[in-house]
Amino acid sequence: MMTYILIAVIALIGFALYKGSTLQTIEIVTSTTINGDKNDVFNMVKSLKKFPKWSPFLVQDPSQKYEFKGTDGTVGSQFHWVGNGGKDVGYQEITKIEEGTFIGKKCDIQKPFVAKPTFEYHFSENANGITVKETFKLQSGLIDGVFLWIFGAKAEMIKTNQQGLDLLKKAVEQI
Repeated sequence: MMTYILIAVIALIGFALYKGSTLQTIEIVTSTTINGDKNDVFNMVKSLKKFPKWSPFLVQDPSQKYEFKGTDGTVGSQFHWVGNGGKDVGYQEITKIEEGTFIGKKCDIQKPFVAKPTFEYHFSENANGITVKETFKLQSGLIDGVFLWIFGAKAEMIKTNQQGLDLLKKAVEQI
């Protein structure tokens, strides 16, 4: 009997490590098309002071505190946050701007876990409006990947990223 339990435990650990290894690199691509002026869309994403208008994290935690550092809308400007009673802490920073077509951002999350994801925003015009494609990338270690799998974090990340783009669409279309 003890042998079967040991085999089951080893199999479970092996499966968890396998699933965790599949989440060591996460890339999530979401998009939305916005009926609005390309400059308005681009500037809404570029301005960290406008981020609260479309932040899914503020919807999830309206008591979140935040502050800005640097010159808004420029490389190096930062949006710092503390949420959930101090349990969520980090900042995002603009790393690259190609006027009208691309914005790159990096995040430095200190709580509830340590992570350094990146966001890339690509902007293109089409017959239906302005399409914003967001690419989220996260690298993690094997054990972090196991926890991401256990807690279903990737599905939550997909949902949150799409919620942010939906809020962006709403914010721009109300201008």
